[in-house]
Amino acid sequence: MSAVSVNTYAYSVTYVADNILKSLKDIIVLSELNPEEFWNGWESNSRAIRAWLDSKHLTKVMLEIYHPHTNELITRWDIDVVYEWAANDDGNFYTDTDLLKYHIRKAGIAPSSAKYRVFLRTNPGEPYVQGWGDATMLSTAGFVRQSMGSTVNHNGLAANTSYWRKVG
Repeated sequence: MSAVSVNTYAYSVTYVADNILKSLKDIIVLSELNPEEFWNGWESNSRAIRAWLDSKHLTKVMLEIYHPHTNELITRWDIDVVYEWAANDDGNFYTDTDLLKYHIRKAGIAPSSAKYRVFLRTNPGEPYVQGWGDATMLSTAGFVRQSMGSTVNHNGLAANTSYWRKVG
């Protein structure tokens, strides 16, 4: 008798990591920001997201869009990672690009002078990933969070996306 085992979690990590990165790319491009810096950091971002999804330490991916001269927040996109597997999960996977594109249009185009940066939040004890360390984000005071719900899912490893808009 022989048995075959497939590590479906590894496939889930790859699928979710790739689609989180694609979501960030869509936000940057459709917000009319220059994607060059994002392309240049793709390998580093991918390595960290994959490593921390695999170790289950990654809790959130954030794209902060800000005024470079005043260092004030314009908006922020949050992608919360959800680790939920069900014994009877039938292998569902999806990426809701239409929902994401709708909310990008709703959030509006960023000013041409705007800059952005990617942050990753992890639980304590995460494995070391070269090029990543502690960082300070801008305050969301005066902003309200708009939740979009789940935008990426693969066998229960999911990403829920939201963005922050200025109040008033």
